[in-house]
Amino acid sequence: MAHQITAKQFKSIRALDGISEKTMTEHYKLYQGYVNKYNEIMTKLESVDLKSANQVFSDLRSLKTDLSFAIGGVKNHEIYFEHLGGKGGEPKGKLKQAIERDFGSFEKWAENLKFTGVAARGWVWLAYDHDWKKLFNYLGDAQNTFPIWNATPVVALDTYEHAYWLDYGAARAGYIDAFFKNLDWDVIEARWDALKV
Repeated sequence: MAHQITAKQFKSIRALDGISEKTMTEHYKLYQGYVNKYNEIMTKLESVDLKSANQVFSDLRSLKTDLSFAIGGVKNHEIYFEHLGGKGGEPKGKLKQAIERDFGSFEKWAENLKFTGVAARGWVWLAYDHDWKKLFNYLGDAQNTFPIWNATPVVALDTYEHAYWLDYGAARAGYIDAFFKNLDWDVIEARWDALKV
């Protein structure tokens, strides 16, 4: 039987500081759509004709490619929604120390994340590279383009227009400022601590 998932509930699906309830509820519907498509694709993969596999076109190729997009849509949004709904500010303890070590200061990290977000077409992640033992702000232009193997996202910033257009129009930088004001550093620090680095 195909592995199926259920959309999670998040405290952030409400009006936030600088991000409207309408934006958050519409955005959540997109996440639910990714969950539904993941479930649909997983079901179809159970009966796909494996012997017709082809790199130009085949049902297996199409389903597996679109599955990676659906999985990215689920996991990226779960990180994003989970760490919104806080009061912003700065982290404490080990995460702050790691950010200062790898970026020079919290302010330099935040500036780098903001302008990486201005440059991105889809997502930006603060992620920890387990091989090189470093935090870095990565950019991915689609749900399925997280670019680095063996790196774990700690913060996820959605830069697709649906995340901000109702509130900010083309002024993405203003949305990113609001994103920072709503981060729940307790959630982010718990994610960091779970990495045991």
